[in-house]
Amino acid sequence: MTRDTAALATSGAALLGLAAFVLVRQSAGRAPAVPIRLPAPAATIDPGAAVRPARRMNRAAGVIAAAVLADSAAEHYRGSFHNKAMVAPLVTAAFSLAVSVHGNAHERPVAHLVRDSVYAAAALTGLVGTCFHIFNIGKRPGGFSWQNLFYSAPIGAPTALILSGALGFLAERVRDTTPGLCPTLGGVSAGRVVAAATSVGLLGTVGEAGLLHFRGAYHDPFMYLPVTIPPITAVLIGNAAFGRGRQRRWMARFWLRLTAALGFAGVGFHVIGVARNMGGWRNWTQNVLNGPPLPAPPSFTGLAMAGLAALSLMEDHPDG
Repeated sequence: MTRDTAALATSGAALLGLAAFVLVRQSAGRAPAVPIRLPAPAATIDPGAAVRPARRMNRAAGVIAAAVLADSAAEHYRGSFHNKAMVAPLVTAAFSLAVSVHGNAHERPVAHLVRDSVYAAAALTGLVGTCFHIFNIGKRPGGFSWQNLFYSAPIGAPTALILSGALGFLAERVRDTTPGLCPTLGGVSAGRVVAAATSVGLLGTVGEAGLLHFRGAYHDPFMYLPVTIPPITAVLIGNAAFGRGRQRRWMARFWLRLTAALGFAGVGFHVIGVARNMGGWRNWTQNVLNGPPLPAPPSFTGLAMAGLAALSLMEDHPDG
């Protein structure tokens, strides 16, 4: 297994393990809550302080789910759906997108059983899909060679579904916080947990982007952007996860916004890449399938949105 494959698989497994750990802690009883440190005795409790970042995380999960849905539909259509299981990520991604839209519109500070179930199913489907893709690469002649990593089943697609499910599941844990108390996940500040998950997810997504852009020989200087900007963002949001709580992270916020913009810009660059293929967009039925994947870059946007929600949590509920 190559370093890129291991990084992506480890990122997905780490996020799914984090979600499972939180579920176990929640099932055993609500994690101890940390009171909000009010700036003055006269200050009042804002009952929406946990709902707002939870809704932002729902939006982040939805963006990633939409990217997975479009990417899996194109890739599995190109593979003629020769395995019936190839329909599963389309179904779970569509449901994940739907419950994310529902969660964004839901303003009550309580977790939703259906959303929880769908997010957990999406993360599990992503984990199983990652194993399938790794198996698909390993059984080809040459095993885990560069050739097979470049042109066989992409590992990053099912890993992105893990990200969508894990972020949505964490959003429900943040939402399910008694008004006036600090959101916690497994006894740890929710802002720190979400920030750490964002950092891991960014690094895994960078690994997939770096692999595919390496296949393209970085023929365009802009192809270096997804392997330079997001790593810096991952370091900054990771530092926020383990650094001092009472600190405004303006630098991390700036790089997160830059990473979010990069996701949208990446779609534009991929549109140009499709146009450069023989026949351009007149031959879109072939070039969209064989050109640069249009739905891939928005995964950076979704993760950046999750990171911004984490910063808001840490600023509204400082833990030290």
